[in-house]
Amino acid sequence: MNVRAQVLLWTAQRASAMVLALCVIVHLMTMIYAVRHGLSAAEILGRTRGNYAWLAFYLTFVAAVAIHAPIGLRTILSESLGWRGTAVDLAAALTGVALAVCGSRAVLAVFV
Repeated sequence: MNVRAQVLLWTAQRASAMVLALCVIVHLMTMIYAVRHGLSAAEILGRTRGNYAWLAFYLTFVAAVAIHAPIGLRTILSESLGWRGTAVDLAAALTGVALAVCGSRAVLAVFV
């Protein structure tokens, strides 16, 4: 892999980590709020259904995961197992697609 591609992956990994950190904090604060106020699952779904702000937030969360995790997995596979070339790139890409699809379906289920 050329240097430019390595730099792009490094940048995407760091940028997605920053987005993930913010998303995790907001998600945890929301969960603490829900628990402290005794909200039921039905009440939580009542607040998320049709709410475009929560849809955008959680789709951003999913996108950050779908970018961050495969890049890290690619690095782990390369360094630990010695995978190189197209095989490791394909495995990472498929992982990213799977995370994006599954995460998006979960978010849409809570929104719709």
